Amino acid sequence: MRFLVLIFLTCAFWACKENSTPKVLIETELGNITVEVDVENAPITGNNFLTYADSGKYDGLALFYRTVTLGNQPESMIKIEVIQAGFFEDSLIEKYQFAPIIHETTSQSGILHKNGTISMARAEVGTASSEFFICIGEQPELDYGGKRNPDGQGFAAFGKVVEGMDVVKKIHALPNSEQYIDNPVKIKRVSRVF
Repeated sequence: MRFLVLIFLTCAFWACKENSTPKVLIETELGNITVEVDVENAPITGNNFLTYADSGKYDGLALFYRTVTLGNQPESMIKIEVIQAGFFEDSLIEKYQFAPIIHETTSQSGILHKNGTISMARAEVGTASSEFFICIGEQPELDYGGKRNPDGQGFAAFGKVVEGMDVVKKIHALPNSEQYIDNPVKIKRVSRVF
């Protein structure tokens, strides 16, 4: 009997451990995207995203407004494929954006830019805050040492899509002008589901 109780407790422990990774639901006009946020390996970046989700700041204000495809980046020698979201308008950024966070490289986190990876957009190192993107396909040039950003520091990946890549691909395929989606996709709500 004690043996069965021990097995049950061990299984319960591992089930809880497996489900301890926070999940966030991104509800858009085109459907839902669920992402796992890896706060264990990317604590600064992951918790930053969870803070936005828990605060409700993205709800009804953020948009998927940019799609980067192989065909719409003629000036870039290093091609990538992503969709990007955030507040987009300067007035919303000033009002709703939290302070920038410390840059967690992929060499620190071990989270690489693969198909479905969610990561922070940035200009200079240490400027990431509210803007995020989702990868379509493998994007090694966005990792630490990659050539997409001239500083070689890459972008701070913090999780992955676990449901809704079909929605990501729909957004990626939308008509755009110089990477900006003609009719940006409204994010209705971003909320933690675990």
